[in-house]
Parts: sequence; C-alpha cells; structure tokens
Amino acid sequence: MFGEIYDVIVVGGGHAGAEAAAAAANMGSKTLLATMNLQTIGQMSCNPAMGGIAKGQIVREIDALGGYSGIITDKSAIQFKMLNKSKGPAMWSPRAQSDRMRFAEEWRIMLEGTEKVDFYQEMISSLIIEGNRVTGVRTSLGIEIKSKSVILTNGTFLNGLIHIGEKQFGGGRAGEKAATGITEQLVSLGFESGRMKTGTPPRVDGRSLDFSKMIVQPGDARPEKFSYTDTAFLTNQRDCHMTHTSEMVHDVLRKGFDRSPMFNGRIKSLGPRYCPSIEDKINRFADKNSHQIFVEPEGWNTVEVYVNGFSTSLPEDIQFKALRTVVGFEKVKFFRPGYAIEYDYFPPTQLKHTLETKNIENLYFAGQINGTTGYEEAASQGLMAGINAHLKINNKEEFILKRDEAYIGVLIDDLITKGTEEPYRMFTSRAEYRTLLRQDNADLRLTPKGYELGLASKDRLIKMEEKESKSNLFVDFFKNTSVVPEDINPILESVDSALVKQSDKMYKVFSRPKVTMDHMLKLDKVSSFVEEHSMNREVLEQTEVQVKYAGYIAKEKVNADKLQRLENVKIPANFDYAKLKSLSYEAREKLTAIQPVTISQASRISGIKPSDISVLLVFMGR
Repeated sequence: MFGEIYDVIVVGGGHAGAEAAAAAANMGSKTLLATMNLQTIGQMSCNPAMGGIAKGQIVREIDALGGYSGIITDKSAIQFKMLNKSKGPAMWSPRAQSDRMRFAEEWRIMLEGTEKVDFYQEMISSLIIEGNRVTGVRTSLGIEIKSKSVILTNGTFLNGLIHIGEKQFGGGRAGEKAATGITEQLVSLGFESGRMKTGTPPRVDGRSLDFSKMIVQPGDARPEKFSYTDTAFLTNQRDCHMTHTSEMVHDVLRKGFDRSPMFNGRIKSLGPRYCPSIEDKINRFADKNSHQIFVEPEGWNTVEVYVNGFSTSLPEDIQFKALRTVVGFEKVKFFRPGYAIEYDYFPPTQLKHTLETKNIENLYFAGQINGTTGYEEAASQGLMAGINAHLKINNKEEFILKRDEAYIGVLIDDLITKGTEEPYRMFTSRAEYRTLLRQDNADLRLTPKGYELGLASKDRLIKMEEKESKSNLFVDFFKNTSVVPEDINPILESVDSALVKQSDKMYKVFSRPKVTMDHMLKLDKVSSFVEEHSMNREVLEQTEVQVKYAGYIAKEKVNADKLQRLENVKIPANFDYAKLKSLSYEAREKLTAIQPVTISQASRISGIKPSDISVLLVFMGR
C-alpha cells in the first residue's frame, strides 16, 4: 500500500494538521495526512468561530502567507464582526461565526483539491526512529509508512480523558477515541511530557430557547472578511444573542461542586486561564452575581446552538438544572452535555524555532501538543511546521518569523523561549510591536515572504503591491493637497473639532483624532481622487492608518530596529554556559536547557537578568 517514501507525513487532521499538509504539499512535498477520522478534518471541536482579539490577526497572517484558514472562514461564515473598533487600529481584531459543518466540508474540499496530498484513516501508534532521526510512522494495524519528515498535530487526542461529573472515559473528543502509544514512545526517547485540560459547554436545541428574552448581537452593518483573495463579503448574516447567569443559576451549580472533577481532585492539570469553566468563574469571582452567556448558532441550516461562556465538567443533571434557570433557557433541550478533557502535551522549550524537536531530527510538533489553545494558534503552528519540514528535507534555509514581523513570530518565540505550563492563548498584549502587527497590513508584511516560499501566488503579490502603491499615492495626495476653510470647517464643526482660519494641508486636518476617512470623502477633491484611482476599502483603511498613526508606527519601527541588533548577535550552537562563571546559576541552568539562538532570545527567557546579558555580550565580543 505504501511502497513510496513520503516527503512529509502529518499526523492529525485538525487545524494544525490541515494547514501543515496544505503548506508542505503546495511547496512541492509529497504529503500524507493521516488521521483517525477523515470525516472530521478541520473539525471545530469547541466554538464555531474563527478570529477574535489577536487571533483574528493570526488568521490574516496565515492567509497572507498563502495558508487556507482565512479562505475557508470566509466561505463558511455566517456572521462577521470587527472587534475593538472603539480603540486604535492595533487593537482591531476580526472575528467570524462559522457554519461548523460547512467549515469542515470546505477544509476537506480544499485539501482534496490540493495536489500532492494523500489521505489515510487510521491511528498512528508510534514513530519509526533510526538513530536520532524520524523516518516514518507505524499504524495501529502495524503498517509502516516511510517518510523524510513527520509533523505531529495530535490536538487533545494523546491519552485523552473526558470528564463529566464523576464519570470519566477515554476520548480525544466527544464520540471519538483517544490516541495511544506516541506519548510513551517519546518519553522513552527522552522527551518531557505533561498534562493539560480544556473544556467545552453543552450544545442545545435552538428551538427550545426563547430568543425574545435575550439581547440580540448582530454582525457588522458593513462586514469585512479574512482573506486578501477575492472571497465574497457576507450579504446576509445570522444573529447571535446574549443572556446572563444569576445567583439562582450559581446556587444550582454550587450544589454540584462536590461532584465536580475540578474540585474533587480528579482533574489535576491546568485549564485555559482566559477561558475558564462556569464553575471556575463562580469559584474565582465569588463577588460577581452574574456572568455573560453568548448564544451562538452552529450554522445556517441547523438548530444546534453553542452556549459560549458555560463551559463545564459538572454532572449532566446539574448542567441541565442550572441552564434551565438562565433567562431564555427555561425550556432548554440538550443535544449533548459539556465536558472537560485532559490530554498529553510536550513543553515547547524542547523545540527549535522551526518547530522541529531538538531530540529527534525532522520531527515537528504543532498545535495543542505544544501547550497552546485555540484553532488560530494551532493553524499558524501547522503552517510554519509544514513550511519548515519542506525546507529542511530540501536543504533550504529555515523560515522563522521575528517578533516584529508577525503575531505568529510572537507566539512561537514565546513557546520556545518561555515555555508554558497552562494552555497558551494569544493576546495583543503579548506583542511588543502591535502597532506594526495590525490586521490590516498582514499582507504587506507577509505576502512577499509567502511568494518567495512558493505558497502565495503571483496574483496575490500583484494585488498586495497594488494596494501598497495606491495607499502610498493616497498618503502623498493628502500631504500635497490643501483644503480651504469653507470646505473643511462644516466637517470639523460636525465633530466638535477646532475650525481652521486659513487654507491648510489635508494631511494635517486628517490627522486630527475625530476626523475619519468617511469625513474626508465628503470633500470633492478626495472622492474624485478615490474614483479616479479605483481605490477599494482596503486601500482607504490602510491610508487612514498610515496618516493617523504615522508617529506611533515610526517610533515602533525604531524600537524594533534596536531589538534587531541583538537578534543579529548569534550564540554558537550547543554553547557551554557552564564555563561562564560570571553568569548566575539560574541563568546557566535555563540557558543550557533552552539553548537560545540569539542574545535577543536569551534576554526574553524568564529569570535571565540584564547583568547576565551583559556577560554574554562581553563574551561574544560586543
């Protein structure tokens, strides 16, 4: 069956695995996607949504590099929102509700239409290792499949254990069995492993809910999209709704705390700090008498509803009784109860920045196996692992994104440099240079890189260059064109901004906080220029950001350039830190364990002091 040697074998068909397989194949590698169930490729195991705070930027970055997540989200979206619009553009984050079934279907269609991707359905139980190099995988049936590299994207399936109240059973996801064998083999090879926990809320029948008692949460009046390609904008959207828990709900839930695996010691691992279960919220925030519940439809043509904010592992009878006391849920019917799941992960400090393991050559980890949580974080790691596996086996230079180039770079650097003991989730606050890493300019930052890799098409590059050219032209127009008081003062008066007494450059007026592009388009000179040069909404948005935030952007670029100087100071591979007695004991211990590649990376390791960096700089002749 498997006489040929694959270039890349991807184990797991979730968000990380799907992106990894697509990237490797599109770059030219003969790729096998092996998963336990081909019907759940690209499955949204938790909420039916993509994007959100910082996560939306990651999806845009995946798309800009030539990945599929943005395209698939656009094709399956049922609602779109740009979050944080009341804040500066560095905070704006796109988010889309997806049709869960269509999302997985679109992933399957995209992958089946990708040349060089083969599929096989069976559990991979072990790796084939020769020396310190991976040379293939072995299935549960004992079939050996040879390859030049392997990417593990096992999600929550490695020795997965599902908890509902006092009941527990093996499983990687509701209705699917756990994966066994790989953890034990990797530990025997010297890898360190740990356990993490995540959870999911009940799914309920929308026909049993009273939406008239809830607060409507519509999508944007003028919805945008994720992909920089020609995917369609939404013209019709489904509403979400919001309701709240109450003290009555909390009292019902507390009655089940003695049967909760979180509180009776059955679950010992840590869950996501920023996505706690409802029982954890009640316990940690005892002073709050209510919590928000977001009621999210699972698709266009289904009555199944996702109860966002009610993640729980309490007994199913307690879940049911408590939900029936929530406003609008008085007659709720369950599709299935919520549950918690514990699974194996491998501390990511055991990886290189390419996501290749330090112990075994040509073996890559991506997704929740590295301790992250979230579809977007997983997909971005899969993309990077697929890229680097292809590059490595073809003896090409590795591809690493720096912290000032992409949120993906921040994510991977945080994992490799700092590690994580709880599920890692991306936030804008984790990025030092978030003014540079906006959702609107991901194509300008990354499409040229994607094109060089062979992932982003020539058409994508041309479209990006046209956007950049038109935006620069428009900025120059504002800098060089004046506006007279009688034209601009009515606009300034409408936004309660100081009037001008003489002709002034448009750029200066546009830079005012309350003046927007919509205001400027009311000027005949501006609207005529836009029409003459066929400028779309992406160009308008990019121009507005470049004008209004020019000072902030310039300052952040200077800071990024300073950091880059330390990035250029390389540390020799397998450097012996023990001989540097001037380093603190903690510094020697942590630097030896993590083996940073540059002085800059070393400076970001927890516990490394400025004095330690000074010692390294002196030793390196700096």
